[in-house]
Amino acid sequence: MTTILHQLEAVLQARKQADPDSSYVASLYARGLNKILEKVGEESTEVILAAKDATPDNQDDLVSETADLWFHTLVMLAHHDIPVDAVTDELARRFGLSGLEEKASRGSAQNAQEGNK
Repeated sequence: MTTILHQLEAVLQARKQADPDSSYVASLYARGLNKILEKVGEESTEVILAAKDATPDNQDDLVSETADLWFHTLVMLAHHDIPVDAVTDELARRFGLSGLEEKASRGSAQNAQEGNK
C-alpha cells in the first residue's frame, strides 16, 4: 500500500528543484507554504461536501476528492521535509490502541509539555 506513497514522495521531492512553469507541484512550492495550506484547506472542504453527497451507489467524487486531499497533504509534508514513513509509523504506533487511550496519552504529553513552560 505504501509503495505509491513512496513513489509520490520521491516525485514531490524532485519537484522542489523543478521549474515552476513546468510543474504544478513546483509552482505550489514557489508560491510558498501559505498557498500549499490553502490547497489543503480547499481540498478538506471538498472532501466534506463529497462525503455529504455520497451514496452507496455514487462514491466516485468522495474517492477523487480524498485523493486530492491526500496529494496536497503530501505536498505539505514534503515542504516540511517530513517523510511519509513518519506518518505511517505514527499510525502503526496507534494501531491496537483504543481511540480514547490514544487521545488521553496525547493529552498527558501535552499537559506535561505545558507544565515545563
